[in-house]
Amino acid sequence: MELKNLVAQIRKKHSFLCVGLDTDLEKIPSHLKSAIDPLFEFNKAIVDATADYCVAYKPNIAFYEAYGVSGWQSLEKTIAYINANYPNHFTIADAKRGDIGNTAERYAEAFYNKLQFDSVTLSPYMGTDAIAPFLKQEGKYPIVLALTSNKGAEDFQYIGEGSSTLFEQVVKLTQSYFNSERVMYVVGATKADRLKQIRDLAPKAFFLVPGVGAQGGDLKAVYDNGSNEEVGLLVNSSRGIIYASSGEDFAEAAANSAKKLQLQMKSLLAS
Repeated sequence: MELKNLVAQIRKKHSFLCVGLDTDLEKIPSHLKSAIDPLFEFNKAIVDATADYCVAYKPNIAFYEAYGVSGWQSLEKTIAYINANYPNHFTIADAKRGDIGNTAERYAEAFYNKLQFDSVTLSPYMGTDAIAPFLKQEGKYPIVLALTSNKGAEDFQYIGEGSSTLFEQVVKLTQSYFNSERVMYVVGATKADRLKQIRDLAPKAFFLVPGVGAQGGDLKAVYDNGSNEEVGLLVNSSRGIIYASSGEDFAEAAANSAKKLQLQMKSLLAS
């Protein structure tokens, strides 16, 4: 997908919402558990219910790998369904891969070409060699972990002084890469006070922002500190949408939850 198409969808829908498909068999409604592929049936219903209110979907790969072959098949069916029925939605493989050389090349092949995701989240810990293979294809986007929402982020990401913290060095260096205009960043919503700092380092980049909703991130603070002229944000909500209800009305509840966030985003965009 071209970024201009993503921006057009954001403007058209008045939304920069990404729905996280962190699908857990233990949490889906009981009436779906007898289906041949309950993970896919749940995802399909969630996607159909929320597509009007969001511009992106983000399956968390761990939730599918945990079920072995059957989980991977559910993932394949989910991304194929999204691409076939909602081709204007941006897709993110939340895989957090971070290897080098031939291994990184194989990961890029798996997520970009085999599964046909638009993007994949990456750990930058092993440096340039871990990111460069994901920048070779036009219309594909590595999303680099910059500053995450979790408490343990402080263990490493804040190491350094002044403007030389590790997360700042990650952003500065990746902004110098060939095709760096396609590098995106994960920046946690609970770090909204740092979003402006990262935006100054990467003024044109898109940020994937988890942590709004269940983790306590503030949407307005994220927008005020992190947006740019093309919005430049994909704010993710997972549990708050997909598990809005555990009953037979789960899809309707998910739609209502997504619409509520979309309306908040519309208001921010109008301001």
